[in-house]
Amino acid sequence: MARRLALNIMVAAVLAGGSGAAFAADLGASCCADLEERIAELEATTARKGTRKVSLEMYGQVNEGILYWDDGGEHNAYIVTNDNARSRFGFRGKAKINEEWEAGYRIEIGVRVANSKRFDQDNPQGTAASDTGFDLRDSNWYLKSKSLGTVTVGKSATATNAITEINQSQTALFSKYSDVEDSGLGLRLRAPDTGALSGLTWRRLIGDGGDQPGEGERAINNVRYETPAWKGFVASTSWGADDLTDVALRYTGEADGFKIAAGIGYGRITDNNQTQSVCMSAPAGNGADGSDTRCHQLGGSVSVMHEPTGLFVNAAAGTKTDEILTQTLTFARTGADDGQDFWAVQGGVESKFNAFGKTTLYGEYYDYNGGANQRRTIDGVDGGEADALNPFAAGGDSALWSSGLQMIGAGLAQGFDSAALVIYLSYRHYEADLTVRQLASGVASGPLATVALEDLDVVLGGGIIKF
Repeated sequence: MARRLALNIMVAAVLAGGSGAAFAADLGASCCADLEERIAELEATTARKGTRKVSLEMYGQVNEGILYWDDGGEHNAYIVTNDNARSRFGFRGKAKINEEWEAGYRIEIGVRVANSKRFDQDNPQGTAASDTGFDLRDSNWYLKSKSLGTVTVGKSATATNAITEINQSQTALFSKYSDVEDSGLGLRLRAPDTGALSGLTWRRLIGDGGDQPGEGERAINNVRYETPAWKGFVASTSWGADDLTDVALRYTGEADGFKIAAGIGYGRITDNNQTQSVCMSAPAGNGADGSDTRCHQLGGSVSVMHEPTGLFVNAAAGTKTDEILTQTLTFARTGADDGQDFWAVQGGVESKFNAFGKTTLYGEYYDYNGGANQRRTIDGVDGGEADALNPFAAGGDSALWSSGLQMIGAGLAQGFDSAALVIYLSYRHYEADLTVRQLASGVASGPLATVALEDLDVVLGGGIIKF
């Protein structure tokens, strides 16, 4: 009935268009049949909603590229999903309750063909089955008041998520300046003297999980509250089971031709069941169940762009303390450092130098320093096959006493506004330092040794298109 009504309206509009009876006479059965067939086709291919009261929008992006790497002993190139802003699709919508309130939802699925932060020399796609395919990024609903703020319930970002990654340039899509693990750091470390590969990957030098200190969780089950904006400021807090609490303050504004975005956040975690990328867990045994965690962290970032010239700078820093580390058997009464910190900066120019869209040229630097890592050891002969990096292999296993990682990089990007496309090319050079301490009866009480490591070079080129 609705289809027939729409068809009649279309025909009536043509007949009433002022073209006269002669034109109307030309409208035969074939014309109407074509219109009816077209309407039927549209009905068959249109996404349907379960209710007309809540809107439905599908969105997403595809971000694929070619990553070339040289670890000092081997070089190769793999096709990867760029995990700086990986491919995804999602559904979101909202409904107006009244002039003050609205409700809405989001479901988002991540897609990886190959994982740019988990692949290694022998595994072009990733090191585990979960490193490729689909994963659930968001599943939540929200209730929003113009005067009271927004409450979100479900799997979603916590208050401090991306607090150390604030970035107003296109580089956020392919080369996050403060989150370096996404660009090839699943590769395994290589010993320069023998050329042998370690079982330890580059990303494990950054607080075990690879996330920068001070950074919040991307997606866990939590309840988040966000205030309405006040003079550019927005405050938020979240609680996630089991068990994370954090608070954050963000600002966006403009002054004298400058666009400014900034944020700072604090978080505390007391259980590691959902938050393994943020804090380390105490090993099972010695009164711990394998998920006990006590850590806190502070982080923030700022992004400033001068609109007339396109000059921009992004800067971030963070610190984290693992309160349970010195209470574990491995590091008890050893004087181990339980802290981690980093800082990073990126600067360049982004402007519309041509008719296609914005062009971005930039350089960047990242520096991380961390203390002992209670979740990682380097195998010696008593642990099976000795790891290539263990200087005490004959005497047994070694514990990671401290680590550092530095990155220097540069890149460029070109946007194509008419196609919602950005083409990019980035280069990064990584250097690391590692100190280990020999384990004796499970305690890091033996001698210390500095471990030599090959440098790593990574070139990532690709494109991201949004829909």
